[in-house]
Amino acid sequence: MNLWVFLWAAVLLSLERLCYAWIWHAPEAFRTLCARPAMASLGSPIEIVQKLFYGFKGLQGAVFIGWCAWYSAGSFWPLPGGLGALGLGAAMIVAGQMLNLSVFYHLGKVGVFYGNKLGYALPWCRAFPFSWLTHPQYVGTVLSIWGFFLVMRFPHDDWYLVPSLETAYYAFGAYYER
Repeated sequence: MNLWVFLWAAVLLSLERLCYAWIWHAPEAFRTLCARPAMASLGSPIEIVQKLFYGFKGLQGAVFIGWCAWYSAGSFWPLPGGLGALGLGAAMIVAGQMLNLSVFYHLGKVGVFYGNKLGYALPWCRAFPFSWLTHPQYVGTVLSIWGFFLVMRFPHDDWYLVPSLETAYYAFGAYYER
């Protein structure tokens, strides 16, 4: 593993969590920023968080694909872990995305994109998956990330590095968003 590649991945992947921690802990500062004409042209604060979300998911995907390309010399086929890793990884991705979709279904755009911190009164959701998990969207995302790397990199020595880093970042986010 190349330490510089890992550090670049760590820095790029940290941007999402740092941004969301800032919005969570300084929502007034975020709303003030969103009120500036250049930012206001992008929409309401909720719509700006949504745009940030999609941008961060694009960056996250680019880092993941870049990692896989770097360590597989650009060749993604054949999948290194065989059918077992493919099956388990696919099941993890499906389970993770089901959790994520259920969060979006129950909370809607305003709930998912920090509406409670940005001035919207939202009822507390107790339906599944919130009845089982405190942060089902984070759990779903982490499951999907582990599944992706299980499919794409297992059993290579580096397969767990990015998922471990992302797990730490999402745990940090869950802790600081209490």
